[in-house]
Amino acid sequence: MIGSKDFYSGTYRSELSFRNKLGRLAWGFVWSSFFRLSPRPFFGWRRFLLKVFGAKLAPTAAVYPSARIWAPWNLAMGERSVLGDYVDCYSVDRVLIEADVTVSQYAYLCCASHDIESPNRDLAHQPIYLKRGSWVFAGAFVGMGVTVGEGAVVAARSVVVKDVASFTVVGGNPAKLIKERKAEWVDREAER
Repeated sequence: MIGSKDFYSGTYRSELSFRNKLGRLAWGFVWSSFFRLSPRPFFGWRRFLLKVFGAKLAPTAAVYPSARIWAPWNLAMGERSVLGDYVDCYSVDRVLIEADVTVSQYAYLCCASHDIESPNRDLAHQPIYLKRGSWVFAGAFVGMGVTVGEGAVVAARSVVVKDVASFTVVGGNPAKLIKERKAEWVDREAER
């Protein structure tokens, strides 16, 4: 019963290890001192810093200096993928970004929340998958456990809490199907 002593008797206990917490502390220092202050075109430098902390990045992946990555060791980015300005990548779980994916400015990739049914507010987390050629527009929110399909588009300021089918455009809060996309560009990529 809400309001009862039993309901509120639990206290939150983080399931994250001491090593994880220490790694995030070190990463926070590196991010604030070397990553975010790096000149905008120094993508190679930022890839290097992320890789030192366990990220798996293709040589052409681009992460802008103002992008915030919570735990780099949970991030993987494919060829020509981009995390734009002020993207918040809350990577408590894995964030897997395939080739040719763009995550535009101020988007929020959120892999974790708390179990609202638990009196202890236990941590809940699931990975996010952004499939090849997908695009998350500015200010969009992508929640834990979501897969954005190949070539799919998430419109600006959308809230996505369910999987997005390949070659579709979704928008709104919660995001709903707006239209389907043509897949012609996939054929052109295969010809190269």
